[in-house]
Amino acid sequence: MYQFSYAEIMEDGVADAKDRERQALTRSIELLERARDESGYSREAIEALFYTRRVWIRFIEDLKQPENELGSELRANLISIAIWILKECDRIRKRQSSNFQGIIDVTTIIRDGLK
Repeated sequence: MYQFSYAEIMEDGVADAKDRERQALTRSIELLERARDESGYSREAIEALFYTRRVWIRFIEDLKQPENELGSELRANLISIAIWILKECDRIRKRQSSNFQGIIDVTTIIRDGLK
């Protein structure tokens, strides 16, 4: 029978969580790229914005939890980024912007930092 230390189990849990976060961000990027490549406010745009908003709202909820082990400055910075993304999504939804690429670029940087 295998015995694992608490630290090993927790490390696996963190690695799994980071992998799920990377997958969610990758999916968001893929949807945003499709929306960017369509003309006008398309079904792809609606799907991309809906999914992206859900991902970043969930990240904010997680970052606000006292159990989150990230440093307070990093958490605050990530929440600020999330708020910017949510505002950009809203601007696109209201057809005041078409800045899919800006959201894609920022999301890619965050995703790539999860390694």
